[in-house]
Amino acid sequence: MSQQDEPAHAVTEEPTPSDTHVYGLPGKPLTRGPFLFGLIGGLGVLTAIAIGQMVIHSLSVIILIVVAMFLAIGLNPAVEALQRRGLARRWAISIVFASVIVLFALFGLAIVPPVSRELTAFIQALPGYLTELQQNPTVQQLDAEYGIIQQAISFVASQLGPTLAGGILNAGVEVLGGVFNGLTLLVLMLYFLGSLHTTKQYLLKLVPASRRYRTESITDQILSGIGGYVAGNILISVIAGVVSWIFLHFAGVKYALALALVIAVLDLIPLVGATIGAAVVTLVALLQSLPLGLACLVFFVVYQQVENYLIYPRVMTRSVNVTPAVTVIAALIGGALLGIVGALLAIPVAAAIALIIRELVHPRQAGQ
Repeated sequence: MSQQDEPAHAVTEEPTPSDTHVYGLPGKPLTRGPFLFGLIGGLGVLTAIAIGQMVIHSLSVIILIVVAMFLAIGLNPAVEALQRRGLARRWAISIVFASVIVLFALFGLAIVPPVSRELTAFIQALPGYLTELQQNPTVQQLDAEYGIIQQAISFVASQLGPTLAGGILNAGVEVLGGVFNGLTLLVLMLYFLGSLHTTKQYLLKLVPASRRYRTESITDQILSGIGGYVAGNILISVIAGVVSWIFLHFAGVKYALALALVIAVLDLIPLVGATIGAAVVTLVALLQSLPLGLACLVFFVVYQQVENYLIYPRVMTRSVNVTPAVTVIAALIGGALLGIVGALLAIPVAAAIALIIRELVHPRQAGQ
């Protein structure tokens, strides 16, 4: 073999192990090592904690979104009813949304002026009350012996005044926050109401085609149940407000319309809302006169029996097929978890869970 052939022969030689593994043979893959397993597990735990913290800090926003979606689903039957009368969906949504805004405006006009007048009258009469109090013989005698007027002035200047100022400031901030949340709720409700059909069809595409028809049927039943519950609850509240206004007006209770609206709004809360509203109105009437307060007490006791045993079952049986025991338990659990919002959402959620169990779990357990 010539010297010219040697380079070609050298190229065709197989590389030795020392050439391919300059830094030694590779060890066990990291994907199977305990260190990487522990690292990934620790990162997973930290990620779960971070997500939990994010949910906790944004819980108010999540509740606002859920309530807006719930209201949009509840108002959708009214939109579809207008569509069946020949209106386009955008016009039907506009009419329903405008009606909601008008109801909010009427509620504010009925509540805010009486409260403002009473508060203004109290502030204007406060100096006269203080003068009458100082001229009272008993107060003058106690002031001469113990100096209670000077102590009261010092207490108001040092402790009560700053506390009241801070309370008024916090109340103003809460009112502004409530107005902002109300506007946000209306905007979200409008968006959800406009995109409800599109969102439902998009989510159904995530379901396998073989199960899509059944899933769509169950979803339509759930949405129909939620819409029926909202419509039924609003109807019951309207009945309570109208009947209460008629009674309060003819009984001569001041601010009958505002108190009737309070009854209607609080009646939306399951279990305790009607009782709270009746207690508030009875207390207001009792401040006017004892017979008027007793008459309101008797009226609300009788009306709540009629509502609980005649109106509520007939309205809700057609929309939410849930037994009374499940209704009470769901409202209690929802109220314990999320307060008033949880109590409002608990009953339709319980109805949806009952429907899913009846349509999916029971046939599977029966071997169907």
